[in-house]
Amino acid sequence: MIRKYFFSAFILLMSAGIYFGCGDGIEPGHTPAGELPTVSAAVETAKLQTQPFLYEAVATISARTASTLSGKLMGTVAEVRVSEGAVVKEGDILVVLDQRQVSAQYEQARAALAEARQAEASARSAREAAKAGADLARTTYERYVQLLKENSVSRQEFDEVAARHRQAEATLAQTTSMIEAAGDRVQQAQAMLESAQVSRKDAVVRAPYGGRITAKMIDVGDLASPGTPFFTIEKEGVFCADLVLPEDHIESVRLDQQVTVNIPALGEARVTGQIGRIVPSADRRSRSFLVKVALPEDPRLRSGLFARVLIPVGKSGMMLIPDTALVRRGQLTGIFLVDQEGRARFRLIRVGKRLGDRKEVLSGLHEGDRYVIAPPSELVDGAKVEVSS
Repeated sequence: MIRKYFFSAFILLMSAGIYFGCGDGIEPGHTPAGELPTVSAAVETAKLQTQPFLYEAVATISARTASTLSGKLMGTVAEVRVSEGAVVKEGDILVVLDQRQVSAQYEQARAALAEARQAEASARSAREAAKAGADLARTTYERYVQLLKENSVSRQEFDEVAARHRQAEATLAQTTSMIEAAGDRVQQAQAMLESAQVSRKDAVVRAPYGGRITAKMIDVGDLASPGTPFFTIEKEGVFCADLVLPEDHIESVRLDQQVTVNIPALGEARVTGQIGRIVPSADRRSRSFLVKVALPEDPRLRSGLFARVLIPVGKSGMMLIPDTALVRRGQLTGIFLVDQEGRARFRLIRVGKRLGDRKEVLSGLHEGDRYVIAPPSELVDGAKVEVSS
């Protein structure tokens, strides 16, 4: 009984100790917040700016001068001297066809020309002889006419002389016609020889101008025929951007107009192109026009590259802020606004296209808002902003 009493008293004393011990602890409370530092920064007021409205057209780079070289003769390909990517100069030999057939035709044409010239020479000699005979017959005839008047010759003798005169004149006319025919045959043989010479040249395909071979469609041993494509050649450095412009904007462009061209494969740099051609008829299905923009010479350009062409088609109000004002936090973009109390407030915004060193703000910023142009690293939300010049 006594032991049970002492145990109960011990429990009561322990409970009291714990109670008073807890009463001496630090009670929950609020620690006063420290003052945020004042940051000096340049501030600008947002306002709408009238800027040209740019239509961004997708374009493809193509060579301004390009050709497909084809065969003109029927023959077997004997040599192919270049391949894709080769840089050639004007006059370089690209393909050689089997020349045995064209060489035989050339020799045949030469022989025919020589024969025709010989026949022409014989006809001229015959004409000279006929002319001499005709002259003698005419003189004799004239003398017999006078003798007939004097009754110094018989009628039969006169008739014989007159017949020989007419025969000599006919022979002269015949030889003259033979010369004309021989001359025609010479011209025909000359034309055949020139054609054979051209065929000999066509058996060797040369580069029409300096450029780069972009495609090869022929190999040694292939049978070429007229119209068979051999190569595609492009003039290097001279390219254009081909784009399709909707009919709504066709009145906004003109020849020689300068536009901005962005070619991602060449980096962020932009080039200035010039509209060199506007196809006057629209595509019936897409209701759009083909426009070609001439580009400045650049050895890095290649056919088929992707490009974007910015074409001004009007004006619109845009909210533009400098790149330095943007604060990126992960995938989010924001700016520091300055409220009426002069404190920085971070606000998320959505940006659009870039114009020079400024970005278009699509949402999150209103006209009249003040924002920090170049937020320093120590600027935080709620900090006091001291406007600097």
